[in-house]
Amino acid sequence: MLPDDVQPNDTRTRLAHPTWWKTPLVASLLGLPFLVLEYHWFRSQDGLDALGGVFYWSTGLLALSWALPHRRSLRTPRILTAGAGLGCILLPILFALALGAAMTSN
Repeated sequence: MLPDDVQPNDTRTRLAHPTWWKTPLVASLLGLPFLVLEYHWFRSQDGLDALGGVFYWSTGLLALSWALPHRRSLRTPRILTAGAGLGCILLPILFALALGAAMTSN
């Protein structure tokens, strides 16, 4: 017997993904401090010129991971979008760390 609020032809219960928010939340919690750091770093260097595209792409991909519909079928694109956004966020910092490591080793 079905509960009163669930109809037999209710597709919302089948298609809804109850934990859709976990992947974008983890990517946001890890990436937003670095995104703010990069924004201040770029602004102190007179603008977003050299790596500005990475900044905009990372912000867009992170926003897209939140904006995708909450269906179970879009679970993989949401994970890939959040991961790509986080990767773009970490790219300038990892590049700076690798450059610093290369400069210190003779």
